[in-house]
Amino acid sequence: MKHQQRSQTHLSPSSDTEDTEDTADMSRLLAPRLAHFAGVARTEHVTRAAQEMRVPQSTLSRAMVRLEQDLGVDLFARRGRTVSLTPAGRTFLASVERALAEIERAADEVRADADPAAGKVAFGFLHTMGSETVPGLIRAFRADHPRVRFSLVQNYGEAMIERLRSGELDLCLTSPVPDAPDLVARRLDEQKLRLVVPADHRLATRRRVRLAEAADETFVTLEPGYGLRRITDDLCKEAGFKPRVAFEGEEAETLRGLVAAGLGVALLPPPAVPRPGVAELTVTSPRAAREIGVAWLDGHPDTPPVAAFKKFLLSRRGNLLPT
Repeated sequence: MKHQQRSQTHLSPSSDTEDTEDTADMSRLLAPRLAHFAGVARTEHVTRAAQEMRVPQSTLSRAMVRLEQDLGVDLFARRGRTVSLTPAGRTFLASVERALAEIERAADEVRADADPAAGKVAFGFLHTMGSETVPGLIRAFRADHPRVRFSLVQNYGEAMIERLRSGELDLCLTSPVPDAPDLVARRLDEQKLRLVVPADHRLATRRRVRLAEAADETFVTLEPGYGLRRITDDLCKEAGFKPRVAFEGEEAETLRGLVAAGLGVALLPPPAVPRPGVAELTVTSPRAAREIGVAWLDGHPDTPPVAAFKKFLLSRRGNLLPT
């Protein structure tokens, strides 16, 4: 059968916007008919395909005619009740089968992620929570949910909030506890901060110190945008001074190394393992602590594994951090 080009109407390619809208309109137009087309192409018989797909034969026949009209090409050569693909039909079928396979793969993936027993939780947390707190939490949770999988993201607070909003994360453990109309946040625990000084520092022999006593010191801090940096700036302001910052980093233990090297002092949470070369002092004034909380996007539906892990985290209120 000689391939015939059908007449069709195109949007004028006068702008990128019109081209994009044309493509989107065609995608919406064709999507419901692709599986029907593949079924007819596989059986080469409209009646048999209709029986296999449990749709009326007349509906299927009309759908194939309309599909050819929309594309502007003949996809089938018809011989009585049987059909065979034209060269254009074979080209179209190859892409349709790949598209349908990708859709099925995506459907399998999201069903697997939502499986109550073996689904996935996308969980974000602060770098300082990564060495001890989060591994302990996941170990305790998996005692009752051994097959639940985790996608773990370590980042600073503002970056994790953006990932929550974009749908990349289900939950995040962060500080300060965010206050935003599109988020739900729950305070879970509090972590005291210490003034960390070099081992040979003038204050190193002290156990307690007022933060104002460090007003003339050089500080090493996390970069702006990190929650702990904001807390450091606020505490220093409350103590009556603005810290002189010599080094800014992205990770608390790196800052401890800078302190040990004599490059400044820092306000930091307790380390997972004691670090040689520094002394860690309790700050008596102002009260130096940070709140740790869990946050999620308001109104976002939870899959069963996410709901279970959220419930677990909320049950650890006041007992989140290792003692």
